[in-house]
Amino acid sequence: MTIQTTAHLNFRGQARAALDFYREVFGGHLVAVTYRDAGAVQDPAAADQIMWGQIAAENGFRVMAYDVPAARAWHPGEAPFFLSIRGADAAEIRGYWDRLVAGATVIQPIGPSGWSPLYGMLRDRFGVTWVLDVEAARS
Repeated sequence: MTIQTTAHLNFRGQARAALDFYREVFGGHLVAVTYRDAGAVQDPAAADQIMWGQIAAENGFRVMAYDVPAARAWHPGEAPFFLSIRGADAAEIRGYWDRLVAGATVIQPIGPSGWSPLYGMLRDRFGVTWVLDVEAARS
């Protein structure tokens, strides 16, 4: 069993530009899912913003990013990142979730999502936001 820990950067309307820039700097492959792609449009003006994006490069560089929805409070420099735990084994990911959730605030209960068979988000008792998911095959 293996997992990857990745910085998950938070933006408001600039995630695609940031991911494109980081890809230019570090190389790698960009995968981006918009709110429209995921069927999760809450604000039509933000439908083409990034709900989930990632760059993975052969040199080891990896970063994730998304555009914080307008309904959620966010200011540049406040909560600028999450930590993402991603793996292939749902039982392993759920085990980490079950331990991290003690004393945590659940932001998104763990369960299936439009891009992953298992996804959840929580803020642990120390104020760190964690995103845990099972990596889905991407085309």
